[in-house]
Amino acid sequence: MFNQIFPLTIVSSLRFFGLFIVLPIIGLYTDEFQTSAFLAGMAAGGYALTQIIFQTPFGIWSDRYNRKHIIGIGLIIFLVGSLVCAIADDITTLIIGRFIQGAGAIGGVVSAQIADLVREEERNKAMAVMGAGIFISFILAMLLSPLIASYFGLNALFLLTSLLCVLSLIVLYAKVPNTPNVKYHFQTDKMSDILKNKNLLVMNLSAFLQKFLMIFAFVCISLALKNEFSIPSSDFWKIYAPAACLGVLVMGPISVLVQKKGYFKGAMLIGIFAFIASYFFMALSLPSLYFAFFVAGVLTFFIGFAILEPIMQTLASRYPKAHQKGAALGVFTTLGYVGSALGGICGGWLYESLGLYHLSIMITIVCLVWALILGLFLTNPQNQKNLYLDIQAYDADSLNTLDSITGVIEWYINHTQQTIIVKYDDKHINEDQILQYLNKK
Repeated sequence: MFNQIFPLTIVSSLRFFGLFIVLPIIGLYTDEFQTSAFLAGMAAGGYALTQIIFQTPFGIWSDRYNRKHIIGIGLIIFLVGSLVCAIADDITTLIIGRFIQGAGAIGGVVSAQIADLVREEERNKAMAVMGAGIFISFILAMLLSPLIASYFGLNALFLLTSLLCVLSLIVLYAKVPNTPNVKYHFQTDKMSDILKNKNLLVMNLSAFLQKFLMIFAFVCISLALKNEFSIPSSDFWKIYAPAACLGVLVMGPISVLVQKKGYFKGAMLIGIFAFIASYFFMALSLPSLYFAFFVAGVLTFFIGFAILEPIMQTLASRYPKAHQKGAALGVFTTLGYVGSALGGICGGWLYESLGLYHLSIMITIVCLVWALILGLFLTNPQNQKNLYLDIQAYDADSLNTLDSITGVIEWYINHTQQTIIVKYDDKHINEDQILQYLNKK
């Protein structure tokens, strides 16, 4: 499993590094280009606006064509946007470059490709590996971004991103396995099946809120460090790096627990309450400028982010039918980028208008509502299991009888692996009963 997904994890991590690297120092753009906090926030989250437009179409295309080539197209677009950002000498050109970066909207396609390459029983582990890779890129962005910007200028960040994007393309076509040839015994392209799924609706809302709070936090944290606590940008890494490392340490045990026990819903609630605690600490820090409380808020925020990121990707890939994974993950990722866009745009504006103290209290209330909705409406998918059959052992007539068996959710054929995959609910039927039913036909 690891050999299959590690190259794709490298591709995903390098791409996210290019998106993350501007976040820790986004407040500095107000001075660099003599612009407002609103436009600086647009530069941080503006890429998400074009992600909103292109994420779902990329996901749908990947369900119909080779996902690997769709990923390649997205990386080329991202490369063009990075180069535009690298040569930008004003805020307008920078925002245009970020828009182009966002048009390479392949986040959902990468997740769908990983889901295709591994068995569902290993998907939690695979998504955790990808999440860990993204988080490591996150740590490196926190460490390197302020240092590179201080010594080489802000544009050097995007030049590095461009070089890493070229490396991603090389890894993609040299090491990433081809998309499996999967044949589904039924096809329906109704987006209504995805948009009406209760669990996917909750996950889409969660994607929106998680990404909104992430970008919103980085805009506000960088501005608060600079304006409230007078911390120079070259020292930002002293706060971000320990927080990110703490997040990685938390991610491992939580991922193992979820993998073994299936506590998806509980782990998500823990992540949300970590967000609540983080904004609560930041709110407490500001009236009297208690820096220790502010740092505690940043540390707790990273813990929440580390818990939520891999679990949410896993859950979003488990609820849709197999042939709709690309489209469903496209919608899921789109809502995440809607959150990113609004978090970046609203972060600078609301910080200037209301101040971080009142914003933190408002965000705490929003997170409480989020936790309530998730607790009431999300179904934990721990009862779904898969049966893998030899493609040579059963004919079409036998397989078609699966449609009439209570408890069978869906079935499809992976021609690349010469395997029939039957997904079933073990509350209603077990593996032996399915085999007995098939062998009678």
